[in-house]
Amino acid sequence: MDFDFSDDQEQLRDAVRKWVDKGYDFERRRGIEAAGGFSREAWDELSELGLGGLYISEDDGGLGMGPVAGMVVMEELGRGIVLEPFAQTLIAGGVLSGYAGADVKDAWLPRIAGGQALVVLAHHERKARYRTDVCEATATKAGDGWTVSGTKGVVPAGDQADAYLVPATVDGKIALFLVERSADGVAARGYGTQDGGRAAEVVFDKAAAALVTLDGLTALEHAVDIGIAAICAEAVGVMDKTLAVTVEYMNTRKQFGVTIATFQALRHRLADMKMQLELARSMSYYASLKLNAPTAERRQAVARAKYQLGVSMRFVGQNAVQLHGGIGVTDEYIVSHYFKRLTQMEMSFGDTLHHLGEVSARMEETAGVFA
Repeated sequence: MDFDFSDDQEQLRDAVRKWVDKGYDFERRRGIEAAGGFSREAWDELSELGLGGLYISEDDGGLGMGPVAGMVVMEELGRGIVLEPFAQTLIAGGVLSGYAGADVKDAWLPRIAGGQALVVLAHHERKARYRTDVCEATATKAGDGWTVSGTKGVVPAGDQADAYLVPATVDGKIALFLVERSADGVAARGYGTQDGGRAAEVVFDKAAAALVTLDGLTALEHAVDIGIAAICAEAVGVMDKTLAVTVEYMNTRKQFGVTIATFQALRHRLADMKMQLELARSMSYYASLKLNAPTAERRQAVARAKYQLGVSMRFVGQNAVQLHGGIGVTDEYIVSHYFKRLTQMEMSFGDTLHHLGEVSARMEETAGVFA
C-alpha cells in the first residue's frame, strides 16, 4: 500500500506548519488560554488558509480533499497544541454534506467552508457517558419547523460557536438537528477546560431548529467517528512534538557532568516512546482511510485506532514528564501543556477502556485477529 502523500497534501501540510510555527507560538497560545481558551482572530487566520472546506465538495463551496487532508491538517495543529476546535469543522462539514437536505446545505456549507460559521457537535449528556444511543433531549414539530429542548455538556467552544449539531429524540428515535446559538431558548455557559481550551454547557428550551436527518443515530455515529479520526491525527502531532522536545532536553540537561541522553536506561525509554508514537501514527492512518468505509467496518476501525492512541498518549505523555523531572509539570514549560492535551484527548469521544470494550464487542469470529 502506498502511504506517500500527494503534492497537494504536502503543500497543505507545509502551509499549516508555517502558520503554527510563525503565527501560533507558545506565548500566543498561553495568552489565548488566559483570555478564555478561544480566539476568533486565530480562528479567522485558520479560515484564511481555506481549511474549512476540506470535507465539503467544490459544488458546496469547499475543497473536497477528504479525510487524508483532514488528517494532515490535524497533525500539524497538534504540533502547536492549537486551542481552536478545528476538528469540529471537519465533523460539521462531513455530517452536513452526507446527511442534510439541500436547504440546510445551501444555508450552511458555504459559510462553514469559508470560515464565516463555526458549527460544533453538541451531543454529550450526563447519563450517556460515551454512548451515542442515549439521548434525553427531545424535538417537537412546530409548524413547518422544529423545536429542541434539552441540555448538552462539554460542547467545544459552545459559547462562541455560531450553531450546534444537536441529537434529539423524535417518537423514541434519535434525529439530528441544527440549532443556531442566537435562537430564542438557547443559553450557553462557557468555561475553561483542563488543557486550556474552552467548552460550555448549553441549554435548549424549545429552541427553533432545522432538521438535518431523522436517521440521527447513524449521522451521530458518523460524526463521532470523524471526531475520533481527527483526535487521533492531532494526538500524533502532539506526541511527535512532545518526543522532540524531550530529546532536545535530554541532550542539554547534564547530570554527573554528562548529558542525560548518554544514560542507556533513559535512551531505552526514548526508544519505547518512539515505538508508541509510530504505532499511533499507523493506527491514525488506518482510522482516516476507513472513514468512507461501510458503517460496521468504519466503526470497528476507529475503535481500534482510538484504543491504540489512548495507550500511546498515556505512555508518551507520562514518560515525557518523568524524563523532564519537576520542570515537566510546571505551567511555564511547554511539556506540561502537551501532557494536559494528551490526557484530555485520551478521554475525548470515548476513553481507552470504552474503546477496548468496543473492539472486543466487534471481534466476532476473528478471535482478536484483525480481518
